[in-house]
Amino acid sequence: MSYQVLARKWRPRTFHELVGQEHVQRALVNALDQGRLHHAYLFTGTRGVGKTTLARILAKCLNCTAKGHGEEGVTSTPCGECDSCRAIDEGRFVDLIEVDAASRTKVEDTRELLDNVQYAPTQGRYKVYLIDEVHMLSTSSFNALLKTLEEPPPHVKFLLATTDPQKLPPTVLSRCLQFTLKNMPPERIVEHLAKVLEAEQVGFEESALWLLGKAADGSMRDAMSLTDQAIAFGQGQICHADVAAMLGTLDHRHVVALVEALAEVDAARVLNEVSQLAEQGPDFAAVLDDVTGVLHRLAVAQMVPGALDNGHGDRDLLLALAARFTPEDIQLYYQIGIQGRGDMAHAPDLRTALEMTLLRMLAFRPQGVPQPAKTPLPLRGEPGPVTPSAAGAGPSGSPPPDEAPAAAGREGAGLPDAGEDGLPDAGDNANLAPTPEPPMAQDRFEAPPPWEEALPEASTAPPAVADGLNQGREAAPRPAENEKEREREKESEKEGEVAIAAAPAPLSTAEASVVAGPESAVSRPAVIPEPAGVEDLDPPSASPSSAPAEMPKAGHATGDDSACFTHAVWLERFDSLGLGGLTRNLAAHCVVESDDGSRLLLRLAPSQDAMNAEIHVRRVREALAGIGVTRQLIIEAGPLPEAVETPRQRADRIAAERHAVAVEALERDPHVRQLQETFGARLITSSVKPVDASQRA
Repeated sequence: MSYQVLARKWRPRTFHELVGQEHVQRALVNALDQGRLHHAYLFTGTRGVGKTTLARILAKCLNCTAKGHGEEGVTSTPCGECDSCRAIDEGRFVDLIEVDAASRTKVEDTRELLDNVQYAPTQGRYKVYLIDEVHMLSTSSFNALLKTLEEPPPHVKFLLATTDPQKLPPTVLSRCLQFTLKNMPPERIVEHLAKVLEAEQVGFEESALWLLGKAADGSMRDAMSLTDQAIAFGQGQICHADVAAMLGTLDHRHVVALVEALAEVDAARVLNEVSQLAEQGPDFAAVLDDVTGVLHRLAVAQMVPGALDNGHGDRDLLLALAARFTPEDIQLYYQIGIQGRGDMAHAPDLRTALEMTLLRMLAFRPQGVPQPAKTPLPLRGEPGPVTPSAAGAGPSGSPPPDEAPAAAGREGAGLPDAGEDGLPDAGDNANLAPTPEPPMAQDRFEAPPPWEEALPEASTAPPAVADGLNQGREAAPRPAENEKEREREKESEKEGEVAIAAAPAPLSTAEASVVAGPESAVSRPAVIPEPAGVEDLDPPSASPSSAPAEMPKAGHATGDDSACFTHAVWLERFDSLGLGGLTRNLAAHCVVESDDGSRLLLRLAPSQDAMNAEIHVRRVREALAGIGVTRQLIIEAGPLPEAVETPRQRADRIAAERHAVAVEALERDPHVRQLQETFGARLITSSVKPVDASQRA
């Protein structure tokens, strides 16, 4: 007996042997079991998915005689033993008329076919017309078929099959019961090929079957034909190397190696992998397509690991590889790959285009976004920020060793207990402060003390603060010279300095006003905290002999490494650091939490945690070293103290105050009032811009 190819030998003969078309199988089986049979069926789908096979199985079900010769003999499980079943399987059943519409397109052929419709079947229960590639019929042929297709004799069934249903007239589609067959996924093809090869006693490698399943492109018949070719090519064996050579396709392992080089951000390895690929003479455009395909699967693996397909038998490998990328990098690489694919037509050669696309992925990778050692899969919402107390406490809940001396110092000085951020607890603040607002939120434009009025114009205060203070002086009336009040101010200031000296570290201006005690807070209702750059100017009336006994204020810290770097110094010296871009934005959302002379800890707002990268930490550390503050810098994300403002918040506050002063000045302007009264003009406050506004953080 001559050899029969696998595609014909293993063609399904019953619905239960059908592979991958469960939705069609279920509908037809239920219709046969319930006796609800349509007179015309249309099967659509790509090549090799089972259209003709389904039509032949349905013809056997309609004519099987195992359960009787009448209408009750119709079954969804043909026996395959009766004369009708064997004749249909062997292609010699008289009442199954198979027509190739691609070769019989004329209207005369259709008329000749329909002349015999009126006659009863010769051998079977139904006369079945199987018209394959029905979309190839001419318009006249369709018109000749319409009436018979709409109302055929009761003993006639029409089974139509096509790969292009869009070419069928709507009049034909409306007369048929349409079933769309799906493409075969590679997993289903590999599973079926493994069963066939085991039954045929042919050795194979599973990775080779994945290559065949991918090359079949959804067609089971193509997969069976390629398997026949692979068996002949490998001399009775199916090996991965033989199948790759036979198909002339790129080994998927080279594509994965390219993606691994991208994960390592190793440009030298990327070029080396491309050089090795060039020795095999591949289609570089197809290589880029494969790379973008892997990137797509990596994105799926990060978001929904369970939805990752095993199209190349590399599911576990890609799950591990997905943890080495950030989602942002994968999306960026995919976009660059898609754009690079379109640019290949304009490149000098395809290899150059591939190399430039891969190098562009690395060149445009965000340098400011940290790359974690392992991305947890699947990606979920970010967990809540870790509180400083939970992060800093030891295993037994005790404070870290570095904070023990500070706590002892606070107890010895009679100060309230401070939290992890070095500030008094919220409950203590409520008892000490006369109002719920922090001291820095008080009115900044009240009358300044007399010694500030005597300051020279060449002040060291930042332009925004100086302008704001000058405008405040112009807007507020000058206070009367009250000697007793000045003495009371000096006494309160000395009490605050004593409290600062007793603390373990110099506190910021806002902190000192809280620690000074309720007496000083009550006795100084009109005194406002001095902005950075002004608070370092001592009053002219201060005696020189008292200077050595006082702790250096925040504004005095310069390039001395031994001086404690407080948050007030951080606010004052921030603009002098010369930071820019993402690094400046990161630093502007930090507050100084602690400084022990060798280790400086900055607390970062949780909303900016994604930008906390080593490159930014290094730039901030170098900028601090440039102003003489040499420390081991640590930036940790966590909740910020409510009573302390970041450089960004400080800049926003100053800008808002300047804007409010400018709006108030315009509203008091007589010319503006005249315009409003005469013409009904309206002041658009959002368009008001203060003159010489300082640069925001």
